[in-house]
Amino acid sequence: MVDDETVVQTAAEAAEGYLFSRVKQSDVRDLDVAVTFEDGVLTMDVYVNAPAADVDEDELADEAARVGREAVDDLFAAEE
Repeated sequence: MVDDETVVQTAAEAAEGYLFSRVKQSDVRDLDVAVTFEDGVLTMDVYVNAPAADVDEDELADEAARVGREAVDDLFAAEE
C-alpha cells in the first residue's frame, strides 16, 4: 500500500523534474508546487515565474502538474 507521503513526494518530484528539464533553474524566479493527497484525491497546483526562459509559464505549470499526476498513476499501477 502506497502511503500519502509517498504519493505527494512522487508528484512533487516529477513536476519539478519536468520543469527543470524545460527551463534552467537560474531562469526561475519563483516556483511553487503544492500537492495534497486526501481521501484518495490528488490535488496539484503548480506556479512558475521564469520570465527569462521565454516560455508560456501557465502552459509549463499545467504540463508539470500533468506530469506529476501521471507519475502518481504510474506509482499506483506498479502496486497492482
